[in-house]
This record gives sequence, structure tokens and C-alpha cells, in this order.
Amino acid sequence: MKMIRTSQNLEEYLSESEEVNFSDAMIQAKAAELFHPSQTDVEKTRTAYEFVRDEISHSWDIQSKRVTCTASDVLRFKEGICYAKSHLLAALLRSQGIPTGFCYQRLMLFDTPEKGYCIHALNAIYLESLQKWVRVDARGNKEGVDAQFSLEEEKLAFHVNEALDEIDYPIIYDQPHPAIIATLKKHADAVEMYTFHLPEEL
Repeated sequence: MKMIRTSQNLEEYLSESEEVNFSDAMIQAKAAELFHPSQTDVEKTRTAYEFVRDEISHSWDIQSKRVTCTASDVLRFKEGICYAKSHLLAALLRSQGIPTGFCYQRLMLFDTPEKGYCIHALNAIYLESLQKWVRVDARGNKEGVDAQFSLEEEKLAFHVNEALDEIDYPIIYDQPHPAIIATLKKHADAVEMYTFHLPEEL
């Protein structure tokens, strides 16, 4: 799939925002713990990805009602849905000067179309050493989900079934989509939000 960037300026994929707040002291401390100067951009990306995937719980998996949005809150509480986890991964990598964007898929919310659809978030990362963008999904693995960091082929959490009206959007956003931010800011119960109020399309 040919990816489309919302900005041709890589600096836009390094910028800080309310959600991707990598100047926060907790983010800086975690970056100092995770990374060291001798690491390549590939090594830093793998380290950050596996940390967010494995050490930050997905709110639905643990049935937590807490809604997190900013990268610092995701790190502080060690939980969030895919939207929030994508913000933390972007913050950690942008703190290291590694351009990181946001990608989205339209998926069935549960196991059949009748149960509705939702927008799912993942990240695209530009590896300067390889001159290529790589997509990763830090949602968190569980039974039936086995996402991995791979340079050869994408190993995402979910495979899109176009026959069932699922969509793999080909856009690399330099900032989280406004519909995603609005959803997180509007709700106070993550389980209810996940079940009933996730956006169905972009």
C-alpha cells in the first residue's frame, strides 16, 4: 500500500503537542531509561515499541474505566486504549528525533459487522538509516493478536477485511486525528467509550 503523508516536511512528524508532550519530565525520564546514545534509530524504535506494546495495558483488556489521552498520562497510569498508546509511542520516539506519525484502520468493533465498527490507531515511523517508513501497532498482544516490530513485512495487530467494509487508511498523519482527540476528551469511562462511542470512520 502506498502511504500518503499529511506533510512533506519531516519536522512536522517531530513536533510537540498537548497529546504528544515529550518535554514532560516523566517522558524525559523514561526516555533516559530506555535509550542510550549508541543505539541506532532502528534499535531505539524497537525498544520504544516493545515497551509501549508490552508494559502499557490496553484499557479494554484490563476493563479499566480510566481514560488517558496525553502521552504523559498514558505513561503515568500505564494504561490507555490504542489511541492513547499511539500518543505515547510517538512522544518517546519524537524525543529522540525519530519522525513518528499516526495511522488508522476501520475495523469491526467485535466479531461481526452487526456489532458495529470502530477506528483503530497505530503508528508509522520514519527510519532515516533505512530511508523508509515502517508501520507498527503497539495496541498490546493477547490471544489472537500478535503484533511485532518487523522491517521486512508488516506484522500488525489486525488484518483488514475489505469484504466486510474494513479499511486500512493510507494516510500518515503528523498529528492525532481530531476525531480521536475529541472522543478521548469527551468521555470519562473507557469501557463505555470503547463499547458505544468510538468513531466508526474518519
